[in-house]
Amino acid sequence: MALQALRSKFPATLTQLVRSLSGGPTIKCGVSEMPVVGLGTWQSDPGVVGAAVETALSVGYRHIDCAHIYQNEQEIGAVFSKMFGKGDIKREAVFITGKLWNTFHRPEEVEVTCDVTLSDLQLDYLDLYLIHWPVSLQPGMGLIPMDENKVSMLDSKAPTFAETWGALEKLVESGKCKNIGLSNFNIAQIEEVLSFAKIKPANLQVESHPHLPNLELLEFCKKHEISFVAYSPLGNPGSAFRHKKQVDLLQDEDLVQIAERHNVSPGQVLVRYQIDKGNAVIPKSVTPSRIEENLNVFRFSLDAGDMETLNNLYKKVGPEGFRTCGAPQWKHSPKYPFL
Repeated sequence: MALQALRSKFPATLTQLVRSLSGGPTIKCGVSEMPVVGLGTWQSDPGVVGAAVETALSVGYRHIDCAHIYQNEQEIGAVFSKMFGKGDIKREAVFITGKLWNTFHRPEEVEVTCDVTLSDLQLDYLDLYLIHWPVSLQPGMGLIPMDENKVSMLDSKAPTFAETWGALEKLVESGKCKNIGLSNFNIAQIEEVLSFAKIKPANLQVESHPHLPNLELLEFCKKHEISFVAYSPLGNPGSAFRHKKQVDLLQDEDLVQIAERHNVSPGQVLVRYQIDKGNAVIPKSVTPSRIEENLNVFRFSLDAGDMETLNNLYKKVGPEGFRTCGAPQWKHSPKYPFL
């Protein structure tokens, strides 16, 4: 009863109404409504990320994706304080996501780490808090612990998913998070969490674009009513994590033809592709014109032929597509999510 009463503080219908006034369409995410287009902040450096978030909120974004490991949350928090303090944008009108980093999976570390994120972002609660990766790393040795051979150090006392998830559930019960979920988990790992969760995952965030459509994972999430957020929807152009052999998705001739037919950019097609699959999407940019362009995707839609073409682009780059964020440094972990 106490948990139900707590959740009643956040009426989804009211939140949906407020967000629909400026943030565009939403999808259901647990007890909340998530705007389908959000601003990603991965690889947005301190010194520029604040301006990007301020631009995004000013042009109508009502969904901002953050994470402790991005090491830019204090600057983002300063912008939240400024924008919400003016009163033109209400805190409850913006969907904000945070993520639990790999070195903080032990149950006793979860709330402490969430509190750091809340403090840095200058918030009282998060709309969504995700376990960023299933892999647990050794705590107390920095965010990227490595041994003398430069090999990532796995947690010597790695907790089970049930132990970490139980600590996240307490964050919902305390009101610090409205919803909790997963990022970069595979189907078997999500099934394991579902088997013991008292509060089931509200969301899965994974890399998704036509070179890695993740269609099986998407269908699994739909079956279990888990909302789906696509990160790196443009295929990570310009990323420091790009592989030498990486194919530039934005220059694919089939994609370019679809964009020309709709009189939009290839990037806008890739954002709309996720929306038309029923997903939310978090393109990253620090360029004001691109930030606005990525939100301006509600005046066209893709037809069945477009979707079929885009769903099959992965075949050009390999039988399983092309993953740009594979985290191969953790392949020695039994919890590594990618085959």
